[in-house]
Amino acid sequence: RVEQIIAEHENAFASDFYGDPTFVVHNDRIYAKTLAGGPQGIQVFNLAGEQQVAPRLGISGVGQIVPWDEGVMVRHNSYLSPNSWLLLDGAQTTKHPLSSTSAVDFSDYTVVRNFAYSDDGTRVPVNIILPKDAVLDGSSPLLLTGYGGYGISLAPRFNPALKVWLEQGGIYAQANLRGGGEYGESWHQQGMLTEKQNVFDDFHAVMRHLVKARYTQVSKLAIEGGSNGGLLMGAMIAQHPADFQATISHVGIYDSVRSELSPNGAFNIPEFGTVKNPDHFKALYAYSPYHNLSKTAYPAILFMTGENDGRVDPMHSRKMTAALQYNNTSDKPILLRTSGNTGHGSGTPLSETITQQVDRLVFLFNSLGMQYKVGSETQADH
Repeated sequence: RVEQIIAEHENAFASDFYGDPTFVVHNDRIYAKTLAGGPQGIQVFNLAGEQQVAPRLGISGVGQIVPWDEGVMVRHNSYLSPNSWLLLDGAQTTKHPLSSTSAVDFSDYTVVRNFAYSDDGTRVPVNIILPKDAVLDGSSPLLLTGYGGYGISLAPRFNPALKVWLEQGGIYAQANLRGGGEYGESWHQQGMLTEKQNVFDDFHAVMRHLVKARYTQVSKLAIEGGSNGGLLMGAMIAQHPADFQATISHVGIYDSVRSELSPNGAFNIPEFGTVKNPDHFKALYAYSPYHNLSKTAYPAILFMTGENDGRVDPMHSRKMTAALQYNNTSDKPILLRTSGNTGHGSGTPLSETITQQVDRLVFLFNSLGMQYKVGSETQADH
């Protein structure tokens, strides 16, 4: 017999793509990892399902929850701080000495959370990392990323490499789009199958918001995404080429009509649909980036793929690059970077990772007119 213990909650319960449990039962408490539109938190219930006092963790991410003495240890991080272990006992949290440290200092930066409104009025969150003393006059280069698929939620996480972009005057933003799980399964369903266009509308709404709010301007706006996020980049290229200056698209799906014919394609049918279903085909063809290009001025574009990608066939990147080079009427570059020893991303050697990072940053700096500034310490070393 199935018995409900915890009723439907105002925040979604976070299922983890990599397998960390959502719920941990320890002593007389149930500890749950929750989502509030992207940021993750902890909720605590007694065994009767009654909510107890829990700590507020701010705009942050939560990983493992591990039973520890009378309470639990919670793995916690944010955009600005590395993984730490918090000992949670009641509403009190104590940072454990086993917590990670980082040589990369983000103390001069802050995170703000804004909301854009999509075409149908849906409120779409975006987290923005910028200097504490930033002046919002539209002059800053801004890099926006998103995903919006498979019920996967983009929670805050620490990435020390982001400092390179920020210290050169850049602003970084991460959108929480429909298709993900940031507000639960209904949020996912609003961005899948025949509703996939909602994901693209959400991302475009965030782009417009960031320009209108003077975080940046169109000539300083770059966008980036990978895999399903690469499809998102392809849709922005096809649907809104005049609304951003540059894009980097990693291992993306661009021919949505033929995608299911590749060896891994059948596994994507539950998310995207199949051309064998007339309604699915109509939706797929309507947004398929490759099929919706035209003779127009396109922004600077860098496609990145791996020769050994078994999840998304590299042919998507090749034919999309060729079609854009044929159709492009601007003088901005349409580039394809293929790595001969990588696949979809996981397991990429460190040397190749570094090379890719350098190439993408050089592309961004060049496309957005950014002059690389050497720090005083580095200057002294040379």
